[in-house]
Amino acid sequence: METTSRVGEHSPVAENGQPVLSARRTVDGYLEAPFPWYGLDEAFTGPRWLMQVGAAADGAVEHGSIGHGDEPSVRNEHLAASVGEPREKFAVVVTIAANPSRRSADGTGLLEATSVSSAAWLAGVGLLSFTWPGQMDHSLRDDWLDQQTETAWELADELSGPEWSTLSLPVDGVATPFHYRESEFGWVLAGSTSQGVHLGAYGRGMSAYGLGFAVIKDVAAYA
Repeated sequence: METTSRVGEHSPVAENGQPVLSARRTVDGYLEAPFPWYGLDEAFTGPRWLMQVGAAADGAVEHGSIGHGDEPSVRNEHLAASVGEPREKFAVVVTIAANPSRRSADGTGLLEATSVSSAAWLAGVGLLSFTWPGQMDHSLRDDWLDQQTETAWELADELSGPEWSTLSLPVDGVATPFHYRESEFGWVLAGSTSQGVHLGAYGRGMSAYGLGFAVIKDVAAYA
């Protein structure tokens, strides 16, 4: 699934109290999506923040992520533990449009279909982007990330494999089955909704077992 990302951190604010232009561009990407965005349901009362959207080659927004809890930073878990720093507690919800294989807007090729596997892969790569192993030098992280990204794709392509279990969680108040797996870096899950989107999620420090998902009524409020 070839997409480009429009990255945005937690919204910066100018001296007059108004969000700066980069924050407006970030939320604009979410507002351009032709599908509903999902986040954790109202049972979660902590911070929520926009992360990034991904667009197809023709510019159409295809997926994006909403963060919950502590904003994660790339960190070596071994070093963090050695200096007594608390582990970040976060969950990220990835929404991806459920699209069949279709022609690109310019008619020159085909865009890949999206599936639950697509959501699982995006979630798996998302978790990897904030972690690297304690025994590894930082200079080797790119090679490790390339290798683990390929592994994440292989795992996402085999959702019926032994690495995955089934977890039932509420989506808009309805119990919904998800594919779920854990690793030393955190957890990943993926499933579908009745609203024409697939959901992926990843996190650490927050248990996946107590989560619920719901349509976001006003995504601009997260900017």
